[in-house]
Amino acid sequence: MGCQEPSSVPSADAGRCLDTAALNRLEQSFRDWVDGSLRQDVRLSRRRILIIFLLIRYAGAKLHEVLALDPFHDINCRRRTVRFSAGGQDTEGVSRKVQISDALAGEIRAALADPQFRGLIKNRFRVDPAFVRRKFYERAEACGFARHLGGPEMVRRARAVELMQGHLPLAAVQKMLGRSASHSAARLSFSADEIEQATRLFVEREASRNTSARNLFFGKITSLQRGDIQTLVTMTTMAGHSISTVITNDSLERLGLVTGQWIAAEVKAPWVFLHRGDEEPATSADNRFPGVIERIARGKVNTEFAVRTSDGTELCAVASTQSSRRLAVDIGDRVWAVFNAFAVVLHVDGQPYLPDRT
Repeated sequence: MGCQEPSSVPSADAGRCLDTAALNRLEQSFRDWVDGSLRQDVRLSRRRILIIFLLIRYAGAKLHEVLALDPFHDINCRRRTVRFSAGGQDTEGVSRKVQISDALAGEIRAALADPQFRGLIKNRFRVDPAFVRRKFYERAEACGFARHLGGPEMVRRARAVELMQGHLPLAAVQKMLGRSASHSAARLSFSADEIEQATRLFVEREASRNTSARNLFFGKITSLQRGDIQTLVTMTTMAGHSISTVITNDSLERLGLVTGQWIAAEVKAPWVFLHRGDEEPATSADNRFPGVIERIARGKVNTEFAVRTSDGTELCAVASTQSSRRLAVDIGDRVWAVFNAFAVVLHVDGQPYLPDRT
């Protein structure tokens, strides 16, 4: 089993590496392992391994990149960034800064403020890579996973798939991983500031998990059709998808929306409806995406569907289990995922704005 990093548009088959739920289980296994020792020196040593795991898990770093970090110089907890130096086959000789969440930055800050931990690591993590790999394999096996799926390289690859499934723009994923941008894959160009803004919004949303929205898109406003009371806002994602929403003219002016502006849009999974078949459905829904059912998670009350579009974008839809039985779809079936313009939540400068439903 293996998974491909997104040097271009990846296949992003989460079944070939750990998915988000499994990565979270692996992370908890590391945390339980740290807390499981009664000896202070052992806990400190294990805490160092935990932080190495977290930097690979959330920053998408290579093991040798993390081991080469000077935590007191390369990790800026106030700005929530980690700087990985140039060098190495996968970094292509380019230094990069990777955005991390406020929660992760706070955890690292607390560790570095501990005098005993500072004394342990000095100015480098200073761990034998083979030892780190053994500990990663042990934690994977403790979770019941195949040991190779918990290796540093596989955790990094799983992170790449996770980012792509979360709709982080390809340019942002490539920057995080330290890979060259694939110009042929991008439909719109993002500036460095827009890529950083998209990444910051993504990692904070991911860390807080305070929204039930599962579908996050990044793109630029391509059209503003202003009416007497409301304005139709159309954005085009980097994958080339067109997404529409409606806001009042007062909101348009308050937000200062203009054509060409970077923006993010969220759609809650329960607001995404599925129509079976190849033929485009006859529906008033403004936003329509053809795709294939990739995963189904059936519960007693609700059923969750993952729909993969032709360009690799994943859409999540949630329906009651009773209605999902009437839909009668299975993995591999072709469907249309649709949602109304009023189901779209806009994000400008990281702040969410709900469309007006007047």
